Amino acid sequence: MRPASEAEKARLNETFAELCRIPSPFGDERAVADDVIARLRAMGLEVSEDDAAGPAEAGAGNLLARIRGRSERSVLLCAHLDTVEQTAPIEPVVVDGGWENEHDGILGADNKAALAVMLEVARRATVEGSPVGIELLFTVAEENGLRGAAHFDASQLRSEFGYVFDHATPIGEVVTASPSYYRVGAEFHGRAAHAGIRPEEGRSAILALARAVSAMPQGRIDPETTANVGSVSGGVGSTNVVAERARLLAEARSIDPDKAESTVSRMIDAINDAAASAECDVDITMHRLFAGYRQKPSSPAVAVAEAALRGCGYEPKRIATGGGSDANALELSGFPCVNLANGTERNHEPTERVSLAALEGMLDVALALLDEAAALPDTDPGPPAAA
Repeated sequence: MRPASEAEKARLNETFAELCRIPSPFGDERAVADDVIARLRAMGLEVSEDDAAGPAEAGAGNLLARIRGRSERSVLLCAHLDTVEQTAPIEPVVVDGGWENEHDGILGADNKAALAVMLEVARRATVEGSPVGIELLFTVAEENGLRGAAHFDASQLRSEFGYVFDHATPIGEVVTASPSYYRVGAEFHGRAAHAGIRPEEGRSAILALARAVSAMPQGRIDPETTANVGSVSGGVGSTNVVAERARLLAEARSIDPDKAESTVSRMIDAINDAAASAECDVDITMHRLFAGYRQKPSSPAVAVAEAALRGCGYEPKRIATGGGSDANALELSGFPCVNLANGTERNHEPTERVSLAALEGMLDVALALLDEAAALPDTDPGPPAAA
């Protein structure tokens, strides 16, 4: 397929800005889902919505649309509808050759840059045809533990493999390894007492929490493993009461699943030891939000991605990431899926941006993926490699 025209690039940028203006924090995806549905139906496409909204605690279900190709082969393109929480209105403006939010808050390029690219690919394919079939998957609640993709029935997909455009690094990076991710919560139960009259009768839940946090592994544990305490709370808002309750929320990630489990075990041991030393009780929760994976460098999906990137002037670079994406959930379901860097910058931050060159470059890469997939010999890609 030919590279994007100037008219297509202009429409891509317009679509991107329009999508960014629609608030869609996880749990509140309905408005942006309806907008995407309307755009796809205006192209003459049928759109199905699954029942993931309830179990994923989302504002809508996952959306799936299909476009016929000139061959029997089909490729999946995937992006998520939701963003992280929005703390300021979003008004996209172009500054120094890139889109930014005029206000002090996220732009929403994660993942609306990918949404805009997929919609422009769909427009081209519905007008001029495509060398392969295309399945377009728009997921919900990605920013809340990949819940939408986790509740998507991947068995209905007809594609051999797919691509997620959801890594905020320079175009050319191909994610071939992603971590297992665990979330740990702890609620400490102490005993309230007057802090100035009877402190010895109290049992400070905050003291227990502090000891736990100080003993837990945190930061970069090794090149494959990280851990973090992201939230703490407790007390009653007054200094004259020994705190009866305190809570923490933490996480651990690793490309190596054994290291992830070992780090979680160390965190839980630290919590239990701290509770015991402060003579408090503690309730601990632990959930694996998603499983890690490793892609075989020789897999058809990776080969197609690297060929497409080279054809568009980018040098492919295989990377392992500490972040998760819908590719984790799809891989866990047995569907081969590669996460590609989309050129966005500083996702989840008030200074988030995406250059015009990166946004338009990803459109050319997405179009090139279809050509390279069509040229791929008929082979059985096999199951994804275990993490």
